[in-house]
Amino acid sequence: MTLLGVGARLIDVTSGRTLEGEELDTEVTRVGAALSLLPPGALFARMSVDLSSVLNYLGAFEAGRAIALIDPALDADVLAGLIERFRPAAVLSAPDASAPEGYGVSDGHWVRESAEGVEPHPHLAVLLPTSGSTGNPKLVRLSRGAVYANADAIAEVLGIDRHEIAPTSLPLHYSYGLSVLNSHLVRGATVVIEPSGVLGRGFWDAVNEHKVTSLAGVPYHYEMLRRLKFDPAKYPTLRTLTQAGGKLRDDLVAQFNDKIREVGGRMFVMYGQTEAAPRMTTVPAERLAEKLGSAGPALPGGSFAIRREDGSETTHPKIVGEVVYRGPNVMMGYAEDEAGLAAGDEYGGVLATGDLGYLDEDGFLYITGRLKRIGKVFGNRVSLDDLEHAVRSASVGIDVVAAVPAGDKVVLFAELPEGDGAKAICKDAAKALSERLHLHTSGFDVRPIDTVPLLASGKIDYRSLEAQV
Repeated sequence: MTLLGVGARLIDVTSGRTLEGEELDTEVTRVGAALSLLPPGALFARMSVDLSSVLNYLGAFEAGRAIALIDPALDADVLAGLIERFRPAAVLSAPDASAPEGYGVSDGHWVRESAEGVEPHPHLAVLLPTSGSTGNPKLVRLSRGAVYANADAIAEVLGIDRHEIAPTSLPLHYSYGLSVLNSHLVRGATVVIEPSGVLGRGFWDAVNEHKVTSLAGVPYHYEMLRRLKFDPAKYPTLRTLTQAGGKLRDDLVAQFNDKIREVGGRMFVMYGQTEAAPRMTTVPAERLAEKLGSAGPALPGGSFAIRREDGSETTHPKIVGEVVYRGPNVMMGYAEDEAGLAAGDEYGGVLATGDLGYLDEDGFLYITGRLKRIGKVFGNRVSLDDLEHAVRSASVGIDVVAAVPAGDKVVLFAELPEGDGAKAICKDAAKALSERLHLHTSGFDVRPIDTVPLLASGKIDYRSLEAQV
């Protein structure tokens, strides 16, 4: 089981280097052999958008080494906590800071000095944190089979073949960005590694120079492209748009669908979770206008059911409940610490998503809300409880705060007396969250409120706050 299909190619814009065919296979094998010599345990890889990060990932996958993909901008204290809990064999592309106790420095990596460590389960391939840069994240355990099955299913529904050329428009530690890489390489397509992203100066030059055929984005990207008056006619080879990472407004889906169809292209809207490696649905491009607001049918090999409050499941149309997904791409489970890496498959291909929704007569899924306290900021999953804690501990003058999801951002209601002083404090809180999560301040709408509403139990009345968003 390999991610490198016949014809797979990597183009690194920064160095001008292209790897394909035997040269790519040799380089991935070389990196994998070096990683195999490291002590037992999972590898941590700080995944910048660069060639070395991609080769570390592919080398580990091909060599059978479990690898956790870490945001290179992750707060030092959060990274330290992960290292303490999981005792990785090495931290690849380590920070410039001093290595933690028990680790030495070798070729830019932190390598564990002790040869004693828990051997990960032999099926375990990829580990992804659950909550970005906040709190005390668990690691999602994805098997080789799950990663491969999802890459293959995505490639099938999007029609990816060796003629497709995709850019790294998303971070590689982010499950959606990783799936773009996987789904193209597995079908022998090309991935253009360009670090500046959709809003960067060099990105669109690379799109034209390397004849890029597709673009993947989260709702924030499409909001920005709308403001920049994006015109696909300026990029003759770009004919496929894909969107996931949160719900994009229906009017923008229609707008971008119209734009790309005018030049003979297509747009796909998708739904997924990291726990599903990560995608579960794709709306067929030819039905997107007809099914606005839908997440689409399940990917090949997958299926949906709706779980009622009594625990029973149904596939009857229009019944709202928790969305349950079944498929070969479902995670093995979560890991809280090093010992959890050795566990086998605890989910059996069944994922209770925590999302509320319903199916229509054609089996298309519609998401209507969330069961759990999770929000998304520009496609990045964040714990709302952790955001509240971060605001309270930011020393900006906020003691009582309640966070609620609001599409592709989070609204935080801060208990403060109204006035200019309150507005300044709210701006400081948004800035503190932006700096902590390395996301733009516009993703955090901090608002003053006289009194945060409470339920009779004394708990915050989040539902009434959501009604004010």
